[in-house]
Formats: sequence, structure tokens, C-alpha cells
Amino acid sequence: MVEMSKRSAVEPFHAMDVLAEATRRRDAGHPVISMAVGQPSHPAPKAALEAARRALEHGRLGYTDALGTLSLKRAIAAHYHSRHGIALDPRRIAITTGSSAGFNLAFLALFDPGDCVAIPRPGYPAYRNIMTALGLDVIEVEANAETGFTLTPDSLERAAARAGKPLKGVLLASPANPTGTVTGKARLKALADYCRAQSFAFISDEIYHGLTFAGEETTALEVADDAIVINSFSKYYCMTGWRIGWMVLPEAQVRAFERIAQSLYISPPELSQIAAEAALGADEELDGYKQAYAANRELLLDRLPRIGLSVASPMDGAFYAYADVSRFTNDSMAFARRMLAEINVAATPGFDFDPVEGHCTMRFSYAGSAAEMAEAMERIARWLA
Repeated sequence: MVEMSKRSAVEPFHAMDVLAEATRRRDAGHPVISMAVGQPSHPAPKAALEAARRALEHGRLGYTDALGTLSLKRAIAAHYHSRHGIALDPRRIAITTGSSAGFNLAFLALFDPGDCVAIPRPGYPAYRNIMTALGLDVIEVEANAETGFTLTPDSLERAAARAGKPLKGVLLASPANPTGTVTGKARLKALADYCRAQSFAFISDEIYHGLTFAGEETTALEVADDAIVINSFSKYYCMTGWRIGWMVLPEAQVRAFERIAQSLYISPPELSQIAAEAALGADEELDGYKQAYAANRELLLDRLPRIGLSVASPMDGAFYAYADVSRFTNDSMAFARRMLAEINVAATPGFDFDPVEGHCTMRFSYAGSAAEMAEAMERIARWLA
């Protein structure tokens, strides 16, 4: 028997396991409502679909440059100028096969095995899992009410002291998954300045930009030209299955990222790049979708506490409610399995996001339709009554 590598023994991405089980139950005829993953219920923008149709009719789709087409890069640069007032050289933009490829490239290009990288806890589990597989030391820094549910220079100092090793990098998402935290401009600048002073790489995950309901949405590029920014067409643009994202890199780092991307990915899919460029002009349609998420958000803010599931963190951005379920369980994994089996509602155990305290929390995605969200709240209320 072939022996598997040690790096393969990473923790599962439990949200995807829950989704797989929900799909199996739905295929078997059960009326499943999934609140497990950040999957918008809306289709890609009409302009994106039409651009893809035209490209398919033309028929010639192939490799592009490893870091994407110049046309899409220019469109993204124009987006930063119109939305954030930033003049961005398109050559600093790298198109990626989803934001996941961006994280892979960042971790490979910036860090060596044994390097320490800080991420917030709770936080997106794939950060931890990918870095662990690559042999990096992940320092999970508690992000709670005291820190504004984000990372701060002080919290990083304390975490590095406890680890007994110097940090090499810091990764922060705003808006954040699962907490919904939006890190404002002043806090983001303080963190970026600290990273620069310490010669840490600063990676800013901005895949939920466009989905801010409260607070101040800021790209790290407004406060730190040397930040590595990762973004995606999956969330605001409703293009999860198209697997297309982008990075903004310091000019001096572009070639190193390109060399790795050439061998790992060859190029992002051309069809997705064509559709993504068209999606950048669909803000009016997409803002209508955002209003639907906002209504779902209000529903959960009202219903979850009345059911007995208090909201454990801000819901200022993204489309998640991170709820305290300690009134009903101290085993969020078992709670998630029972909820799916007994009432056909899928949600993600907090253990995915916080291996220390996540046994008492659950993440509920409100990216689905209004009817699904209302029905899910009714089912949960009856189940826990």
C-alpha cells in the first residue's frame, strides 16, 4: 500500500463536508435548505452570461498569459480607480483560478516551510489547512470583542511572544468570514504600518468587498501600496462556479508569482476571464442582489436571538451569521449533523473556523433566497422549541 504524505493529514474543510451531505440528501428527495456555504442564490450577471455565450459561439478558447489577459487586468484597474480612487498599474494585477489559487500562490511565493504566519481566530479554515499542508506554522490570534473582532498590532505582539518564533506574515479578511467583521480604515492602516515596520508580508483578503452593510469598506491598497490583495468574482459577482479571482501585487513581486503560476495553473480559464470582465460593469444588477442579502440579514438578526441563538460577532459584511449555540450544545459538529438529519437545514459547525472555542458556535450563510431563509428559521425555531 502506498503511504500518504504527512501533509495530506490536514483537517477536513467541514463546510464542504456538510455541503456534500446536504447534496446527497437533496438528491435522495429530502427538502434540504443549505446555509452551509457562501453560495449566492443568484446567477452570474446577465452581461457575464451574454459575454460567455458569445465566446462559446466563437468557439476558440485557449491558454492566456499565466497571470491573465491584459483586457481583464485593465478593467480591474479601472474598477479600483472608480470605486477607491486608486491609480493602479494593470501589470500589478494577477488573474487567478479563484481566490483559492491566489492564496496558494501567496503562501508559496512569500513563505518557506517553518515560517510563522498569523491569521485571526475564528477565521476561514482553508487558510490554516493550506498553510499546514505547505509546512508553515500557523499562529491563530484570537479576534474578539476586545480587539474589535480583528487583528491589532498588540494582539499580534502577544501571539508572537506566546509562539516563541518571529512572524513572517499576517493575513486578514475584511469583511471577514465567519464573523462579518469590517475592519475600518484606521485599524487597517495601523496593522499595515506595523507589518511594514516589522518586515512582515501583509495579505489582505477582500473577497467579500461589495458586501458591506455597516462600517467602512476599505481596500488595503488605500493605506499600504505594498500589501498583497486577494479578491474574487465568487461572492459579490455571484460567480462561484466560474473559478476566477485576482490579486494585486507589489511590482517587485509580480515575476516571482508568475513563475509559480506558470507551472501550477498554466493560465486562468479564458471563458471565465471574458465573463468576469463583463461582470465588472454590472453593479446596478448586483446591488439589487445585495439588497436581497440585506433583507436576509435583517431576518436573521431578528430571528436567531429569539430562537435562542445569539449572534456571537458583528454581521457588518459578507453574508454570514456566526451564532452562539451554547444554550443547546457544546458540540457544534454533532449539532450540525443532527440539524441536517432531523430538519434538513445545513449549516457549518464553528469548529471549522475556531478549533479552540468553535464547539459552541455555528455559521449560518444567508446568501440563499428570502423564502429559503424564512423557512430555515421556522424549521430551526420549531426544532429547538
